[in-house]
Amino acid sequence: MSEDFRVLIVDDDFHVAKLHAAYVDSVAGFLALAPAGSTTQALQAVHSLRPDLVLLDVYLPDGSGLDLLGQLDVDAMMLTAASDAASIRTALRRGALAYLLKPFTAESLSQQLRSYARFRRILGKQHAVDQETIERAKRSLIAGDVAPSGKPRSATEASVLDSLAPGAQYSAVEVAERVGVSRATAQRYLSSLADDGAVEIQLRYGATGRPEHRYGVPSPTNSQ
Repeated sequence: MSEDFRVLIVDDDFHVAKLHAAYVDSVAGFLALAPAGSTTQALQAVHSLRPDLVLLDVYLPDGSGLDLLGQLDVDAMMLTAASDAASIRTALRRGALAYLLKPFTAESLSQQLRSYARFRRILGKQHAVDQETIERAKRSLIAGDVAPSGKPRSATEASVLDSLAPGAQYSAVEVAERVGVSRATAQRYLSSLADDGAVEIQLRYGATGRPEHRYGVPSPTNSQ
C-alpha cells in the first residue's frame, strides 16, 4: 500500500478538532496530524508538516479560514458551520474540494475522505490524462455519487470483484488467494475497483501493529 494521506485539521475548538481527528484516523489510508487552532498555526503546520489535505474551518480566532484557503497550495476541504451562500461560493472559488457543514457524522466525513482518495488515485496514475479521466476525477469528489468508468472489466478484475461476497470484508492477501493471483495484482485491481466505487476500503484494528486494510462490496444502504 502507498503511504497514508496526511490530514491537517484547522479548528479553534480543541474538542471538535480532536473528534474530527478520530474520524480521520478511522478511515483507511488517512492519518490525522496534530490539529492547528489558528490561521498562524495552520500556515506554520502546512510549511513544516506538508500535509496532503487540510480540513479547514471558516471561523478562526485570528482571521477567516476563507482568507487562509487562498494562501494554501495544498488540497483543502471546508468543515464549518458557515452556511451562508457567500461563504460557500468563496470557498469553492478559492479551490475548496468539498464543503461539509457542521455538525456532521463520522460517516459523512468518512465518505468525503474516501471520495478524496478516489480522486487522488484517479489523477495519480499517469502524467497525461484524457477528458473522460478528468470527468471521473471531478465526479469522484461528490461523496456517494461515483459513476463507473464505463470501461469493460478484464477477466481478472471481474474475478476479483466476484470474489467479494456481499457483507464480508477481505484483505488483499485473502483476495489474492481466492482468485489465484499475486497480492500485488489483487491490490492493483482492488484499487481500480475502489476508483469506480465498486469496492469500499475499511480498517480492521488488531492487537498490535498498523490497522489492516479490508475490502468489500458496498451495501445498498451506502448508496445515495
